[in-house]
Amino acid sequence: MVSPLSQPPSLISSLPPTMVGPLSKPPCFIARLVDPVMDPMMDDFVLIRPPCPPPPPCPPPPPPPEPKVEEPPPKVEEPPPPPPPPPRVEPVKEVPPPPPPPPKKPPKELTVGINGFGRIGRLVLRVCMEKGVKVVAVNDPFIDPEYMVYMFKYDSTHGRYKGSVEHKNGRLVVDDLEIQVYQCKDPKDIPWSSVGSPYVVESTGVYLSTEAASAHISAGAQRVVVTAPSPDAPMLVMGVNEKEYNPGSMNIVSNASCTTNCLAPLAKVIHERFGIVEGLMTTVHSYTATQKTVDGPSKKDWRGGRGAHQNIIPSSTGAASAVGKVIPELKGKLTGMAFRVPTPNVSVVDLTCRLAQPTSYSAIKEAVKEAAKGPLAGILAYTEDQVVSTDFIGDPHSSIFDAKAGIALNDNFVKLISWYDNEYGYSNRVVDLLRYMFSREK
Repeated sequence: MVSPLSQPPSLISSLPPTMVGPLSKPPCFIARLVDPVMDPMMDDFVLIRPPCPPPPPCPPPPPPPEPKVEEPPPKVEEPPPPPPPPPRVEPVKEVPPPPPPPPKKPPKELTVGINGFGRIGRLVLRVCMEKGVKVVAVNDPFIDPEYMVYMFKYDSTHGRYKGSVEHKNGRLVVDDLEIQVYQCKDPKDIPWSSVGSPYVVESTGVYLSTEAASAHISAGAQRVVVTAPSPDAPMLVMGVNEKEYNPGSMNIVSNASCTTNCLAPLAKVIHERFGIVEGLMTTVHSYTATQKTVDGPSKKDWRGGRGAHQNIIPSSTGAASAVGKVIPELKGKLTGMAFRVPTPNVSVVDLTCRLAQPTSYSAIKEAVKEAAKGPLAGILAYTEDQVVSTDFIGDPHSSIFDAKAGIALNDNFVKLISWYDNEYGYSNRVVDLLRYMFSREK
């Protein structure tokens, strides 16, 4: 009888491989069929190993974990937001000022224009021709080129011009030098720049102040020399204070008056050698174009309206006080007056002064003679001749000391006499000043 577990061999072979093949664990039991013929003692099968105890019951599955409730993180106070950055302001780009105009190159040659073709204007042209200074233009609204030829060629005081004078194509031609002629009433309309005239002689007697004379600068001139005392322009007297000229700041200067040009060199010598405590000046002055040939109206100066040929006329002058501008040590120490006399040219200065250092008149003469031969040569002259006024017509000096005419009251009080051609001598100083200014150009 076969045990219920007994199965034919084919049954075993039909078991799953886990029951018969190599086992990772010993089986719970193994049944082996026993052939009764071969082993009658054996039952149908032998239980080699007792059955495995039943497996313990599976523990109940663990309960599902409770969902973890995460505590919210502690609330951290956020710092206040940073202030917004200030609005970006674009820097304002400063527009650089335009570069200054390049400095004008100094001219290679001194070239001059003349405004006003009166007594001084014509004589300045004569002196320029004598000293080789090139005049390129003349302006006078009242004189045309043809009349300019006549006025320049003939002169009742200084004689006929010895060179050639003519007009051609609206120009004044003097010794083959062609001079452009203009007739502008306003100085700012004169084309000084285009005609090539950086230096201008202002000899009308009208445009005396810096403001008035600056019209020439507006018209293209670079330097202006006013041939009369100016109320505000720097005053330069050759031989006395011309070294004070500053090319950087002085584009308009005054050549002072003819009388100041006579008095200042003499006063300079006397003051430097002996000291002037105080003094009075009188100029005996020839009549000028501003006076009347016969009696006529003169509201500002009634005596000045009387006939110039008929009278000796007392007049005022600022020449003595102007010396204080060119010799500061004499400021307030000198004053003076004038007598206008019936002569056409040449004047004389009478300087009466008190000296600080006692001296003899002969020592004064020697001091003046030394200066005339030395530092003031060409400006101050010395004579012991028995001369009169007409002997000095055409003299180029500013001042000619008359040694025979002066006197001394004592060693501290003297009267000094000096002559001057108030037209020609003065015009020479105008040209000398132009040449000096040109020599200072960089």
